[in-house]
Amino acid sequence: MSSTHEVLNQAPPLVGFTTADDPALLEALRRDGGAWGEEEVRQLGARAGSAEVQDRARMAEEHPPVLHTHDRYGNRIDEVEYHPAYHQLMAEAVANGQHAAAWRESRSGAHLVRAAKFYAFAQAEAGHGCPISMTYAAVPALRAEPELAAAYEPLLASREYDFGLRAPLGKRGLIAGMSMTEKQGGSDVRANTTQAVPSDDGTYVLTGHKWFTSAPMSDVFLTLAQADEGVTCFLVPRVLPDGTRNTLRLQRLKNKLGNHSNASSEIEYERTVAWRVGEPGRGVRTIVEMVNMTRLDCVIGSAAGMRAGLRQALHHAEHRRAFGAELIDQPLMRHVLADLAVESEAATTLAMRLAAALDRAEAGDASEAALRRLGLAVSKYWVCKRGASHAAEALECLGGNGYVEDSGMPRLYREAPLLSIWEGSGNVAALDVLRALGREQGALDAFLAEVETAAGADARLDAAVARLRALLPRLGDPQRAQVLARRLAEQMTLVLQGSLLVRYSHPAVADAFCASRLDGDWGHAFGTLPAGTDTGPILDRARPKDLR
Repeated sequence: MSSTHEVLNQAPPLVGFTTADDPALLEALRRDGGAWGEEEVRQLGARAGSAEVQDRARMAEEHPPVLHTHDRYGNRIDEVEYHPAYHQLMAEAVANGQHAAAWRESRSGAHLVRAAKFYAFAQAEAGHGCPISMTYAAVPALRAEPELAAAYEPLLASREYDFGLRAPLGKRGLIAGMSMTEKQGGSDVRANTTQAVPSDDGTYVLTGHKWFTSAPMSDVFLTLAQADEGVTCFLVPRVLPDGTRNTLRLQRLKNKLGNHSNASSEIEYERTVAWRVGEPGRGVRTIVEMVNMTRLDCVIGSAAGMRAGLRQALHHAEHRRAFGAELIDQPLMRHVLADLAVESEAATTLAMRLAAALDRAEAGDASEAALRRLGLAVSKYWVCKRGASHAAEALECLGGNGYVEDSGMPRLYREAPLLSIWEGSGNVAALDVLRALGREQGALDAFLAEVETAAGADARLDAAVARLRALLPRLGDPQRAQVLARRLAEQMTLVLQGSLLVRYSHPAVADAFCASRLDGDWGHAFGTLPAGTDTGPILDRARPKDLR
């Protein structure tokens, strides 16, 4: 071979690592009652970084699902064909309890451990996480109808992935989807036009069109439709109890920016059989339980994407030389990497704290329930929005190497905006913050109590909390409140992250966060931390130990 083809100065393949090699993640498990699951999380993290799973992730992305509306004879079948790698990822996620298994777990910290697993495995491939997340989120909504919950919840929590169109109650395990969005309404679900008509046997028949239904081969769906009493929640199975197909017509699959391994579709209900979930006319209130759970996974997924991008950037910098020195040793690159590390750790620490709040809320702690409600609203806005900027900067750390598909960075980059859009894009999330402040008794008090646990520990954090308190009275005018909603959500998330880092993270990470995000000593792009930032401990903490 000609010497011109000798490969020099390139990072080796990033494979054979563990996504659980993450101090912020492991410390959260030990701190908030999830230490019993640490070994399981470590094992799953090693699987996520293995050559086998990394290859499956690539194959699932490169071979997206295909819709078959009819069979060879012209019969309507409405089936989606997936690459085997997708099913392998789904089976592994279900076997490890990343879906609804936490709802059937009696140990404290079950939701935190489940969140840690979701975070660890999503770093390998994010698309399959959508149906996993919806299956997790379906349980609390389904509990609004105890009889249905009793029948379906054990199968939703089963650790067996049983793919195929068969009567759901005869299967070994179920996957759930959600079908709410209509083309004329989007996030305004009260504008839904799908009609629900009661039948004599207690079921309903639905007629209408849904503009965005993810994972259309799920076994059951929670959906919204207009009954006589108003918008109502319904359970729709793909296959009816007698084994016949329900009439869910798949019109087309969405040609999406990212999330390629996961099918998203437009569907049509044509006298589709459904069972009512919750009170008639209270469908939005019923489905909001599912929405809040999927919003938690949006925050976790964004944190996972940041960690994956940071790992790639660190790995590249550790093995690449430029201008006579290793990239990792060059001051400007160190500041970029440290800034990305601070953002990543702030996101991970907050995501795990919200998962811990869910555990405590399920145990009856009203204050933690209120904190989770408001904390999720602000985090859905800010953390998910930061994901896209983080992915872009992490990709840029690899230069042209990051821009090619082989690096995996374009997949990460394409995925990042989804989590800011799914379950309510920026304005919807910001308005939900106002809604939570106005309607959820005790939410603001619980939020401020959590933040002020760190009072006196850092003057910059204290000043930021004071500015937030000064902003709150300006929300009395509804028009002004809407104008301020994004700024409010951002500031609330930042002070919550700052409080958590001051209490729990390395002092260098907390100092960099407070100086930049709270005290304003920061530019408009990553890599603009204060000149005196101690990047050494930040990078040492962020650097995966198994890659050294």
